[in-house]
Amino acid sequence: MLGRSLKADLEKKISEAEHPREMAVEVMSALQNEYGHLSDEALGEGADLLGMTPLELEELATFYDFIYREPVGKYVIHVCDSIACWMNGYPALRDYLTRRLGIRMGETTRDGMFTLLPTACIGYCDLSPAILINWKPYGPLTPGKIDALLLKLREQSPQGTAGIK
Repeated sequence: MLGRSLKADLEKKISEAEHPREMAVEVMSALQNEYGHLSDEALGEGADLLGMTPLELEELATFYDFIYREPVGKYVIHVCDSIACWMNGYPALRDYLTRRLGIRMGETTRDGMFTLLPTACIGYCDLSPAILINWKPYGPLTPGKIDALLLKLREQSPQGTAGIK
């Protein structure tokens, strides 16, 4: 159930918009931040706030790479698969990450730390091959840089380094 403070904040923003539906992405993002992903319950709450049906909001949610309809890990790794990244090593980067984390694209590690997702472009062609981890860009990447980055993220977590292969 949506907290009173967040609900009031969203209602205020929606009321200030010329067209309430123009706030759909912001509302979905806020609900996702609150719940960790855009659950069915959150989708319904968002639709109610916006005066939309859940189906209408679902259609928007599935369009955006950064709206998660299923639970995701603590660290969401968006692997850029644009042409610039492909030309600079995306396939090797993708394969290394999947082996290192022991998951395929679209999956989350068993410990819930990492989710690996492809994305069309993150806009960091000068850093290719590149990834975003929780909105922060990293690149150009090599296996050594990936190892150091994953280890750093693991060390920041109370779960430690378990699960890195």
